Amino acid sequence: MTPNLYHDAITSLKSGGVILYPSDTIWGLGCDVRNDASIEKLLQIKQRPAEKGLIVLISKIEQLSEYVEEVPEIAWDLVDFAEDPLTVIYPKGKNVSAHLLGPDGSIAIRLVKDEFCKGLIYRYQRGIVSTSANISGEASPLNFESIAGSIKEQVDYILKNPNPTKGNNKPSKIVKLGLGGDYSLIRG
Repeated sequence: MTPNLYHDAITSLKSGGVILYPSDTIWGLGCDVRNDASIEKLLQIKQRPAEKGLIVLISKIEQLSEYVEEVPEIAWDLVDFAEDPLTVIYPKGKNVSAHLLGPDGSIAIRLVKDEFCKGLIYRYQRGIVSTSANISGEASPLNFESIAGSIKEQVDYILKNPNPTKGNNKPSKIVKLGLGGDYSLIRG
């Protein structure tokens, strides 16, 4: 895969755009984790209330420390060894838009292992927002064709994988961690 494949998507992210892209799970809407206006636009496209959570995708485990105040010890192994896509909610987020933090300051982050999605995030050099590419309350899209036309028309850039593999086609599992190592399964 050549770096040029991602060039326009990265340019769009850097300029505050919202992109439509194949995440490591399902088709997603994404933008810069620090840009309030981009996140507000993403929420408007999705017709989603601001209080519903969004996820941050990262390409390497070391990025956890950039976005989490104190990473619980159990998280390193949990994230590193997860075979299926796993989103972890950490106690206290940092260095992101307030839109990405829960009412308690928590932050949801997923380390992607899918090479195409990882390539985008790695080249962007910071995490990106991820949420399913559907109108809020509707079914998550299983393929590009099932994404609503209104979403495709409103995004700033559509990134397609020229060599798609059979994806996961389902949302990630979600686990919430506490600082003491306690955890709860939010979505299995």
